[in-house]
Amino acid sequence: MEPTSIPAQRGTLEDPEVLQNVPGHVIPILQREYDDFKTEATKFLAGDMPEDEFIKFRLKQGVYGQRQPDVQMIRVKLPFGGITPEQMEKFADVIEKYVPLNKGHITTRQNIQMHHVPLPEAEKAIRELGEAGLSSREGCGNTVRNVTGDPWAGVAKDELFDLTPYAGAYVRYFVRHPTTQAMPRKIKTAFDASAEGRAISEIHDIAFRARVKEIDGRGEVRGAQLLVGGGTSIMPRIAQVLYEFVELDNGEYLKVTEAVFRIFDRQEWLRSNRARARIKVFVDKYGIDELRRQVEEELQGDWVSERDFSVEHRLFVDDEREGAPAAPQSYGSPNGDASEFDRFRAANVREQRQEGFVTVEAKVRRGDLTPEQLRGLATVMRQYAGGYARTTVQQNFVLRWVREECVYDLWRALSELGLGDSGSREISDVVSCPGTDSCKLGITSSMGLNEAVQERIEAMGISDPLTRRLNIKISGCPNGCGQHHVSSIGFTGASIKVGEHTIPAYIPHVGGVFEGDDVKFGTRLKLRLPAKRIPDAIERWIGHYESNREDGEEWNGFVERVGAGELEQLVKDLSLPVDFGLETMNEFIDWNRNVPFQVIRGEGECAV
Repeated sequence: MEPTSIPAQRGTLEDPEVLQNVPGHVIPILQREYDDFKTEATKFLAGDMPEDEFIKFRLKQGVYGQRQPDVQMIRVKLPFGGITPEQMEKFADVIEKYVPLNKGHITTRQNIQMHHVPLPEAEKAIRELGEAGLSSREGCGNTVRNVTGDPWAGVAKDELFDLTPYAGAYVRYFVRHPTTQAMPRKIKTAFDASAEGRAISEIHDIAFRARVKEIDGRGEVRGAQLLVGGGTSIMPRIAQVLYEFVELDNGEYLKVTEAVFRIFDRQEWLRSNRARARIKVFVDKYGIDELRRQVEEELQGDWVSERDFSVEHRLFVDDEREGAPAAPQSYGSPNGDASEFDRFRAANVREQRQEGFVTVEAKVRRGDLTPEQLRGLATVMRQYAGGYARTTVQQNFVLRWVREECVYDLWRALSELGLGDSGSREISDVVSCPGTDSCKLGITSSMGLNEAVQERIEAMGISDPLTRRLNIKISGCPNGCGQHHVSSIGFTGASIKVGEHTIPAYIPHVGGVFEGDDVKFGTRLKLRLPAKRIPDAIERWIGHYESNREDGEEWNGFVERVGAGELEQLVKDLSLPVDFGLETMNEFIDWNRNVPFQVIRGEGECAV
C-alpha cells in the first residue's frame, strides 16, 4: 500500500486539519485549542471560572493536576509509541523552558509526561509541542486515551501483519469524536498482531488482535479479534472476546467500537461512582453475551448511516524502509573484552523480519529522559535508525531499522548518553509509576523504590539466565499504573500504622504474566512489607528460587509449586513493624524523602 500524501489544511473544530502520514503526526493539531486553553486558564486564574469546570476543560487537553499545588502534569500522547527525531528535540526544548524537573517520563502506556509545570506555562508548552505535531489532546479525562501498540509492529518476525495503519485510523476517528468526550470513564485501547502480546491486550478496556479469514469470493481478509472489559486497579479483570473477527479495511472495527462506546456512554449508573466506572464493571455485571446482544441492537440504529467508517483517508501508512540507513562503508567492532557489548546484544537487540536489519531497545531507567538524552537520541535515530523510534510499555525506547553491522557503534553512542545498559525487559529493568513524586493518588514513592531495587539487583550481579527473565513492577497505589498485577514480582503502595506514626509499605504480588503467554494476574501475598525492606525481600526470594527450584523451572512455575505461604514465611520477619524512635527513624521515612512518612492522598482527576 503506497503512503498517502494529503496536504495540511488550516483546521477548525468542525473540520480538523489532516496531516501527512509523517511518523509521530497521527493526531491533527488545532491551533484554536491552544488559544482556547489560554483563554480559559486566564479566566480560571483570575477567579472568573469555577475550578471543577476548568478541570474538565484542561483534562481534555492532557493537562492534569498534581499533588503539589499550582503545578500541572502534561501528558503527550504518542499513538503506538511513534516519535520522530524532530519531536525528541522539541521535547528537549520544551522541558528546558517549562519543566522544573528537567526531564520527560515515558509511561507504561507509551506516553511522555512532563511534571511540575506551572499553569501559566502549560499553554505555551502544549502550543510549542504542537509545532512538532505532538498532541496532548484527550491525554486525560473521560476520553479515549493513548492507543498503545507493539513497538516491534511492522518489523517483528512473529506478527500476522502490521496493525499500525489501523491503529492510526482508530486514533484519528475517535479523537475529538462527540461520543467520546464525556463518557462515564476513560477508555484504554491496544492493538497487537503478535501472539507474544507485547501490547498487553488483556488488561485494556478494548483491544484488537490481528486475525485473517477466508471469505468466499474475497479471499483472505484482514480483521481483528475484538476484546472488551480488561483492566487492573482494585478490580483486575481479563478482557473477554466480544467478536472473534471484525473486518479492518471496511471500517467495521470502528463501527462496532463506536457501538460499544455509545452503550457505555448511556450507563448513568456508572457515573454515580466514577472510581469504578469502567467498561469492565458493565461486563462483570451483565456479561459479555449481553454486551454483544446490545451491540447488535445498537448497530441497527439510525446513527450508523450518518457516519463515515471508511479507513482509506485515515490509515497511518508510512514506509519506514525508505528512511532506513544505507549500508555503512565502515563500522566499529569490540577491541579487547567484548563481554559487556555481547551482553547488550543478547538482551537488547532483535533481528527484524527484514534481512540485514535489527531493532535495538534502549533501557531507560525509571522511564526518565533528560533534554541532553532526548537530543542525543534524536542524533542517534538520524544516524543509525530509520525514520522514527517507538516508546514501550516497559518505559523503554526501541530504535528500528538499524543495520546489523552498526550495532556496536550504536551501543557506544547510547552508552555515552547513559542509555547503553544491557538487560532491557529483564529483572533489572524495573517499571514504576510516578507515585508520590507527582500523583495525587500516590501513597508511596514508587520511583524512589524503583531506584533502590535497581541498585540492589545490580549489586547482586545476577548471572543466572532464568532469574534474569523475572520482571519487577511497582505501583505507588492500588490503581496499578505500574502494572504490578501482571509482573513476576509486583508491589502496590500501602502503609503500616504504628501508634501515632505510619511506615511506608508495599503489598507484594507474585507470579503475574504480561507477555509471552496468556496474561495472568499475580497472587497477592498476605503481608505488608516496609518500603525500606523491599530490596531485602526481593533478594531473599531470588536466593530461595535459585537454591530450591527444579531443573529448568521458571519463576512462575516455582511460585505455583511452593505456594504463596512459603514465600510469605520467608520474609515474615521483614513485615514486622518497629517502634518509632531515633534508631528506627529510617523505617518511617520513604525512599528519596527526608521527613517522616504520612499518607496524603488527594482526589484523583482521572475520574473527574
